Amino acid sequence: MTRPDPQLKERLLDFIRNNHTPMYRQWFVELEPIGVDGGVLTILVKQDVHRRYLENKAIDTFQEAAQAVTGRLLGLKFIEESELESPLLPAPRADREAVVLSPDLTFDQFVVGSNNQLANAASVAVCDRPGRSYNPLFIYANVGLGKTHLLQSIAHRLNDASSHLRWMLTTCEEFSSSFQEALIHQNISDFRARYRDLDVLLIDDIQELGGKEKVQEEFFHTFNALHQAGKQIVLTANASPTDIPQLEERLVSRFSSGLVTRVEPPEFETRVAIVHQKARLHGFQLSENVAAFLAARVDGNIRELEGALTRIHSLHVLQELPITLDLAKIAIGIDDGDAPRSSTPSIQDIMDAISHYYDLKLTDLLSRRRHKSVAMPRQLGMWLARRYTRYSLEEIGSYFGGRDHTTVMHAVKAVTKRREEDEMVANEVQTIERMLLGDQESEHAA
Repeated sequence: MTRPDPQLKERLLDFIRNNHTPMYRQWFVELEPIGVDGGVLTILVKQDVHRRYLENKAIDTFQEAAQAVTGRLLGLKFIEESELESPLLPAPRADREAVVLSPDLTFDQFVVGSNNQLANAASVAVCDRPGRSYNPLFIYANVGLGKTHLLQSIAHRLNDASSHLRWMLTTCEEFSSSFQEALIHQNISDFRARYRDLDVLLIDDIQELGGKEKVQEEFFHTFNALHQAGKQIVLTANASPTDIPQLEERLVSRFSSGLVTRVEPPEFETRVAIVHQKARLHGFQLSENVAAFLAARVDGNIRELEGALTRIHSLHVLQELPITLDLAKIAIGIDDGDAPRSSTPSIQDIMDAISHYYDLKLTDLLSRRRHKSVAMPRQLGMWLARRYTRYSLEEIGSYFGGRDHTTVMHAVKAVTKRREEDEMVANEVQTIERMLLGDQESEHAA
């Protein structure tokens, strides 16, 4: 085996970072190219879960990178240390998941907040006491809020700490397809043995059972066989069992018999933590202001936050731009650097003006802190947003850290009263309005 160029690793990672930015992960730095033999580049991988992920999701990317940086038509393979020690024996491979485990989706990478605390605790408990803590465990949430992350986290924990357990991670679609194939090939007994001879069954998107009568019948018996034997079942869906369309009552009853828990959209502080965590995962860091800006502007789901981060990272890498608030605005479609400023301020303009005037971090302005030094500027920001934008009370509350409409109403009334009764407050309001609108317009507004 020919030893590789000592610089090959860094050149490979640079190529992937520059040409396949969304694919790049911080743990890629642990990979080690160890040599070329017969036109095949061998890369050493430390963990089996990393190897499986690379082989299923990234081998084409790495092969492209290897050929580009060496100028040679190379093949590629990933191996583990055990194969170096015993090259004639293949490394033992667990064949437990129909879905490839993502190294990104572990408990360590899951940001816990008030929105998901119960679901996370129940998932951990299932790993510690499968079949005895919460059985079944049913987790439901809208798209992109972390239910699949929790399901994969359970699988990782079982894979790492409970090798004696027989477990499977799959999707409802895969269960349905496997059942249909078993019917066609007349090997239904093998299908049933595969799904029923388990200690833990993890199924994602179980709502897809709706309307499939034969598949529901089969899953009903699979569920009963496992549950009656004291085996653990964990299901995820985009709705509670009672709200899944065309789901048989007997399945609704079974799914509801354990713990049913919902993952809510993350509040502002949790979104900030998620932004930082996702950035670290891709090998870069964000300032507090940039993280707070993204958390305030992108509150739909975690996938939208990841998309915004990917765009920021791509601009940073490809155009060598520093990661600033201006770059974040460009990344999410707010590029007003060369355009004349509108006479009507946006909520972000208002937040920037408030943060600058009171010397506050955007993170503090949008946080749950209630100290007067933060609460009053926050209320003023809501008052300005209500006065100068067309957003509803609910939308303004969402921008200001996920608050409800009653909080915004209270802020508007409080600032209106203080502005009328306290000259110092009135002067502060006028000064900030000048920052937003210009002298003439603010005087007119007063």
